[in-house]
Amino acid sequence: MKLVEDPAEQTTALTDIILALVAFGGILVLQWFPVNASEQWRINIWSAAIGLIGLAAALGAVAHGLVLKTTLHNRIWLVLNMALALAVSLFVVGVINDLWSYQASRIALPFMLFVGLGFYLTTLIYPEIFFLFIVYEGLALSFALGAYLFLVGAGEPGAGLMAGGVLLSMVAAGLQASKSIVLKLIWKFDHNGIYHIVQTIGLLFLIAGLLGMTIFE
Repeated sequence: MKLVEDPAEQTTALTDIILALVAFGGILVLQWFPVNASEQWRINIWSAAIGLIGLAAALGAVAHGLVLKTTLHNRIWLVLNMALALAVSLFVVGVINDLWSYQASRIALPFMLFVGLGFYLTTLIYPEIFFLFIVYEGLALSFALGAYLFLVGAGEPGAGLMAGGVLLSMVAAGLQASKSIVLKLIWKFDHNGIYHIVQTIGLLFLIAGLLGMTIFE
């Protein structure tokens, strides 16, 4: 396979790889510490969400970094978008667990997976209304930010870092939507590359917050 020649696509692929490595490395860190059953549920839900983000980033690195046949390129994007849809759903389940309870999140899990797949399939059948998925992601992040700000007020360890991670994720999504943004720092970064950098930092905040809420509380 041949590497793409566009410098912006190359840096987008590289930042995708970095995001994937942080995601998969974060899972290893989260799974390292022994915890009780309810805390292990939290770790597993968040690990699954982060793992899907890592999978999407790895697939993005392939899609952006290699010259592929159109059919293969399109199939990669189908799997990538499904991974992101499910990641958002599991993200919400993780927030429900942190805000309310282990039992509430177990009840929410099948419903949120159904909702995530529903949004994905809707945008697959009707690509012109993909903005619905963007709305879904925005609502999920807004809910998460409100939840962790509330938990900060309640004195929950790690909640401040979680709120910071969510806020950075929101900023990253906004930057990705601004397709005219270009940054030149030795290499050329377009809106996708900048999004990956900010999202990687946000993910580090989330991983640190999860450690604070689960391991060090």
